[in-house]
Amino acid sequence: MSEPVAIYALTATGAESARRLAPALGEGARLFLPERLAQTEAGETAFARLAPILAANWAAFGGHVLFAAAGIVVRALAGLIQDKASDPAVVVCDPAGRHAVSLLAGHLGGANALARRVAAALGGQAVITTATDQAGLPSLELVASEAGLRVENLKALAGVSAALLDGRPVALDDPEDWLASRLERDWPGLFPAAGPQANPSVGVDWRARPPRPGELLLRPPALWLGLGCNRGTAVAEMDELLTRVLAEAGLSPLALAGLASAIAKADEAGLLALALARNLKTSFYDAQTLDAVAVPNPSDQPRRHLGTRSVAEAAALIAAGPGGRLLVEKQKSGNVTLAVAWGRGR
Repeated sequence: MSEPVAIYALTATGAESARRLAPALGEGARLFLPERLAQTEAGETAFARLAPILAANWAAFGGHVLFAAAGIVVRALAGLIQDKASDPAVVVCDPAGRHAVSLLAGHLGGANALARRVAAALGGQAVITTATDQAGLPSLELVASEAGLRVENLKALAGVSAALLDGRPVALDDPEDWLASRLERDWPGLFPAAGPQANPSVGVDWRARPPRPGELLLRPPALWLGLGCNRGTAVAEMDELLTRVLAEAGLSPLALAGLASAIAKADEAGLLALALARNLKTSFYDAQTLDAVAVPNPSDQPRRHLGTRSVAEAAALIAAGPGGRLLVEKQKSGNVTLAVAWGRGR
C-alpha cells in the first residue's frame, strides 16, 4: 500500500493515540478529528460527523485507521464498499490502541499489513481474521500482487482458497515459473504442477484466453511495449493501435508490464498519458543504445530524425531484458509505430 493513510478518532484518548501513530505511518499520514479536539494549527483537519468525512476521503487514501467502535465504522462504510480489488484498507482500533483490527481489504488493500504496522507503533496487538492467514496458508491474490502479477478473475479466488482450507492441493499451471518456485519453497506440496483440466487450479499466462473452469487466472508482467510516434500524437491513436495489435496477436492487456521509447519522446504527452492509463512503467533510451540492437525491421526514417534505425522494436527488446524476444514486430498507424516483446524485464 503506497498511498497515504487517513487517521480518525472520536474521543480525546483516541486523538492522543492517533497523534502517536501518525509519525509511524509516514509523511503522507493525515489526522481527522472532531471539531472539539482538532488542532488545526498543527495541520489536523476538523470534522463534524465521521460518515461524511470518511466518504469524502475514501478514494483519496490507500488506508483508513479509525480509533472508534467497530459498529460505528461499519455503518459509516455501508455505502462506500465496492469490491476487494478496489476498496482501500480499513483498520479499526480501540481508543488506547491496544487492538488494531483489520476490518476491510485485508489482502489486496493491505489492511492486514497496516494493522500490524499500527500495532507495532502503539505496542498493541494486530487482529487478523482472514481464514488463510489464520491457517498459515498463502493469500494468492497477495502473493501474486507482490510478484507483479495481476488477477484476471478475482471471483475464482474463493474456490481456490476453499480447496486449500479443506486440505486439498491446488494444481498450478505455470510453465515459465513466475510463481511456481516461490510457492513450492514457502508452501511445499500445496501447488503441484498439473494439466489444464485440473479443478480448482491456478494458471499463469500472458496469452489472451478465458479462464478454464475453476481456474484462478493470473497475468504475469511479461509484455513490453516499444513505441514511437510523431510529435503531438493523441493518446487515442496510440491506444487504438495497441488495443488492435494485442487482440490480433492474442496477448492479454493485463500482462503489459512497461512502455519504452527513445529518450527524445520522454516528454511526449500522449505517450505518457498512455502509460498512466495502462499503469505501465516507462523507460527511455538514447539513440546509440537503440541503434545497437539487432532488429528485424530497421529503417532509415527514424535514423534521419532520431539517430537510430529502430525505436519500437529496439526499445521493446531492451525493456524486455536478457532473453527477451519479439512477439509482435513493428506495426503502424498514421502517427504511431509499436512492437511488443516478451521478457522478465531489466
